[in-house]
Amino acid sequence: MTTTGASSANDRPLLNKAERRTPAFLTDFDDTAAVQNVAELLLNRFGASNWTDVRQAFRDGKMSLKEYQEITFREIQADRPAMQHYVREHATLRPWFPELRRFCLSKGIPLAVVSQGLDFYISALLERDGFGDVPIYAVDTSFQDGRISYHYNHTYPGREAQGNSKAFVVEGFQRQGYYVVYAGDGVSDLEASRQADLVFAHRTLARFCDDEGISYQPFQDFRSILLALRELHLNLNGARPA
Repeated sequence: MTTTGASSANDRPLLNKAERRTPAFLTDFDDTAAVQNVAELLLNRFGASNWTDVRQAFRDGKMSLKEYQEITFREIQADRPAMQHYVREHATLRPWFPELRRFCLSKGIPLAVVSQGLDFYISALLERDGFGDVPIYAVDTSFQDGRISYHYNHTYPGREAQGNSKAFVVEGFQRQGYYVVYAGDGVSDLEASRQADLVFAHRTLARFCDDEGISYQPFQDFRSILLALRELHLNLNGARPA
């Protein structure tokens, strides 16, 4: 399930932090909601033999994530059904995701995946585990004659060439009045972490947050985030446990 709701919400005025009383939880996908980097799973199985050279050029700062992703998936030797089948067979969601999802549903807390990855492999894993209704803010794709087209629908005006912006999605939820909790693991999550109200950081993102002085909580699975959301829900609404 892809969505453009946060995009239209960015036209609204931004409430200050104290006015945002309802939490929303947004999570990165590769290496975060999913235990694995699912894009790399697919590239290892179906990609061109030199895809890791392109990845290294990206890591060396010679190209953007958008360019790296489009180049490597342009050469992939599989169609959409084959790749989705492979994801369903080999990828897993991080522990405690189902419990977190149930809690969010019970309290009316929005939960969404925010990724610079591709929508078709994200939806494959979510749907396999019964979470096909979770909104996905990612690169929207279409397939025709064996080629993938990429559609970037979550960008700041005037910056469309840069691809999707996770901070743009975070800000969209904040403009709807939500106190945004964000979880991520990598460099693409840094801009979202600068904008979010509460950050959970893993691996590379934690190091970047340390470097920039961004406050965060570490995580290994979603249990710690579930506990934090429970407490936050009580505190923001002035409620007390029964």
